[in-house]
Amino acid sequence: MFAAKKLMSKNGAVAVLLAREFISLGPSDRISTIGDYAKQYETGRGTVQAALKLLQAEGAVSLESRGHLGTFISAIDYQKLWRVAGLGTIRGVMPLPYSKRYEGMATGLYRAFEGEEWPFSLAFMRGADKRVEALAAGDYDFAVTSQLAVWYELAKHDNLEVLFLFSPGTYVGSHMVIFRDSTHTKIEPGMRVGLDPQSPDQFLLTKYECEGLEVEYVETFYNQILNKLQSGEIDAAVWNKDEIMEKGLNYNLGELTNPKSMEVSSQAATAVLVINKERPEIKTTLLRIIDSEMITAVQEGVLAGSIIPKY
Repeated sequence: MFAAKKLMSKNGAVAVLLAREFISLGPSDRISTIGDYAKQYETGRGTVQAALKLLQAEGAVSLESRGHLGTFISAIDYQKLWRVAGLGTIRGVMPLPYSKRYEGMATGLYRAFEGEEWPFSLAFMRGADKRVEALAAGDYDFAVTSQLAVWYELAKHDNLEVLFLFSPGTYVGSHMVIFRDSTHTKIEPGMRVGLDPQSPDQFLLTKYECEGLEVEYVETFYNQILNKLQSGEIDAAVWNKDEIMEKGLNYNLGELTNPKSMEVSSQAATAVLVINKERPEIKTTLLRIIDSEMITAVQEGVLAGSIIPKY
């Protein structure tokens, strides 16, 4: 373990900076010269040399000098570099795990990090807009949302990017319209329609589905929609089919019918993992840790009942 006493020294402080830079490099990569690092960190050459020796003594990196060609990385231990860099726990945030699909995603993410023994925590938060805002503010290192939601939210945050685009059906199975009255099969003029402004998916799908219709929008949290249907406060709402089927809810359902809502429904069903592009060490580290195909396979196992959720 990189001792705190070492970190408090000038050599240790430069070692931390070097560790954060080396995390984005790989074996056989050439590092900058001692002089370049001294200039970059505004310190002496001897301090840089001592910092490099500290990293090598910790087993975080091995360096090989090739004369006039420069110095190259011959071996690298990313977990040790991460600890030396003081980057702490990798923090992710995703939707509340109220469906098996979300439980499967959470289980897959935990397996990815536990297999490599990386420090990791996963938080659960309702509302894609809230998760994206928290990511943009630096509260989390990555966020899971739908492809449709992130398309909507990226227009507000220019410091974010999609790192992983999962396959269709990894976020939700599909969306449908749920009705209070058993006689309805589609949204009609005059209906009171539930609308959650904090859920880009539900908001956009509802707006598209109701395009051209004179309806009354009733703003409500997504998790209050069923209560408002039961109390008669709304007549219809766009809803996640997973929850309807898993809970065996006895409601009248209808398919999306508007061409626009039908077109984007696949994006609303596709999960993405978003990061802050101002954190290159997070990007390179997650690319090494996460195997999107493995996570999808775990999710499918949870859905099929062959894998017990663990998160």
